[in-house]
Amino acid sequence: MDGYELINRIRESERQTGAHLPVIAVTANAMADDIKKCLDSGMDDYISKSAHLDDLQLKLEAWLK
Repeated sequence: MDGYELINRIRESERQTGAHLPVIAVTANAMADDIKKCLDSGMDDYISKSAHLDDLQLKLEAWLK
């Protein structure tokens, strides 16, 4: 299962429960088309590899307020 199939399953589950789990894609592909594909598939945000720990922390803090 790849991340796109996983996000589909997560979002389908959310439609049944009404909950929302923030999902941040971690990808080596950081071209505009790749980022758009992640966001269009239902992911909330993305971070490209090799991200620094500080970058990841900022993303997590933003989504887990």
